[in-house]
Amino acid sequence: MKTYFVAASMLMLGIASASAADLAARPYVKAPPIVAATTDWSGFYVGANGGGGWSRNCWDIVPFTIANPTLGVLNFNGPEGCHTASGATAGGQIGYRWQHAAWVFGLEAQGNWADLSGSNPSIAPLFTGFENRTKIDAIGLFTGQIGYSWGAFLLYAKGGAAVMRDRYESVITPAFGLGLPVGFIADRGSETRWGGVIGAGAEYAIAHNWSMALEYDHLFMGTDTVHLTYDPAFIAAINHDERVRQDVDMVTVRVNYRFGGPVVAKY
Repeated sequence: MKTYFVAASMLMLGIASASAADLAARPYVKAPPIVAATTDWSGFYVGANGGGGWSRNCWDIVPFTIANPTLGVLNFNGPEGCHTASGATAGGQIGYRWQHAAWVFGLEAQGNWADLSGSNPSIAPLFTGFENRTKIDAIGLFTGQIGYSWGAFLLYAKGGAAVMRDRYESVITPAFGLGLPVGFIADRGSETRWGGVIGAGAEYAIAHNWSMALEYDHLFMGTDTVHLTYDPAFIAAINHDERVRQDVDMVTVRVNYRFGGPVVAKY
């Protein structure tokens, strides 16, 4: 009986060993690749902006003369001084960007309402008692862009054409001393002025298709000749031209919405 029990046990161990050898090995499963999501800046976008601006304005009289029965011939010429016209600006932009590797290229049009104003007393001897005022009420930019992207972060530079709407006034001050009310607008002029712009900005993708940017622009508006027309009932004989030199600095915060997919998967 003992011999039979030992033989049966050995038989069972052999069957178990053979069954274990027949079991298939556990398959090896490769870990999934790591996916890195990066912002693609390509596509059309629209946005809004707001901030402030500072314009340097210098007035110079285009020389002219008038004949006065009492004072004789009066010669008007020379500088009238400079002032800074500052204030708020707000508007919108629309553009298109395309991305190649980390480089980003774009075209953009921007239009802003502005309230940049400032003044200075005229330093011209024959205009003593007048204060010259400049106001900028509209700004437009048409620019190309080039930038470099680190995923959701974009640094860019821009340059192109700028256009502004300017208004000019000469206002009576207490120093005039001829009994006219202080603040009386003696003359007016206006123009649409074209120039150039360069700028730079930093933009960050904050959410699905949305981004925010901080941008600085310098506008080179050059020197233009502006005709000033006096109140006909006042001293219309001194209607004349002024050469006005102007440049503008702007700092704006921008919010853009980009149409299209916001991210591209990279393995």
